[in-house]
Amino acid sequence: MEFTHFDSEGNARMVDVGGKEETKREATARGKIYMSRQCLDMVTQKTVAKGDVLGVARVAGIMGAKRTADLIPLCHVLNLTKLTVDFQILEEECAIEAICTARTTGRTGVEMEALTGVSAALLTIYDMCKAVDRAMELGHIHLEHKSGGRSGDFYNPGRGRGENP
Repeated sequence: MEFTHFDSEGNARMVDVGGKEETKREATARGKIYMSRQCLDMVTQKTVAKGDVLGVARVAGIMGAKRTADLIPLCHVLNLTKLTVDFQILEEECAIEAICTARTTGRTGVEMEALTGVSAALLTIYDMCKAVDRAMELGHIHLEHKSGGRSGDFYNPGRGRGENP
């Protein structure tokens, strides 16, 4: 396997996807933010002083995914046809899991958009809650699944996380 973002002399380059066929592509990424019980309760009861944490984080995740090419230097600008950001409250872990799904019909995948959406959503939760709990931790950000393109479907085996197929 070779790295496609480097030319023969080792210089960074944007991959030429012009010769690829357009296919339907979708990717789902997940990540978690761990917090104190007090902070989690405030988020779920919508009593955080800055407002509806998950509502704002959802919009931030969507906006972040849409701006992926502005943040990651060699990513292509994509015409996204679907973006969702959802959350699961994990009471036992004192955590919130963010799930971002991105879709397009194009010549390159949407894995980076899904991962960026999750990251932006989690960072927004941190920003909105840091007055309550500065010890929050973000983690387990990973690609869960991707479909489309020449390489076909990919399902993350979990690598010890236990929540993926």
